[in-house]
Amino acid sequence: MFFGQRVKELRKSKNLTQQKLADMINVTKVSICCYEKGTRTPNLETFIDLVEKLDTTPDYLLGRDINAVAEGEEPYYITIKNEEWEFISESRKNREISKRINENPKRFIQYINSRL
Repeated sequence: MFFGQRVKELRKSKNLTQQKLADMINVTKVSICCYEKGTRTPNLETFIDLVEKLDTTPDYLLGRDINAVAEGEEPYYITIKNEEWEFISESRKNREISKRINENPKRFIQYINSRL
């Protein structure tokens, strides 16, 4: 369901209506609605058009990456893999591990590698 949610999220962030996005990629408004609801998937050509018009990546639309926004600075986006985000989320659940990672990430990775 990532695909539909992300199409909708990106469309709205660009202040596009379903009709406007449909016109941009030469499909119907009903097609955009169905993509967003997850009841229809675009063909490859339409998928590529969506990626280009929504200024995103295929991985992001497919739910394989997430965008992160740095706090306290001018907004910019980076993309990280879901597996990386899961690692970060899980490590934050343990304060001691999170503290050690943040203090010296390279040393912590070396420690993990030495235990494998």
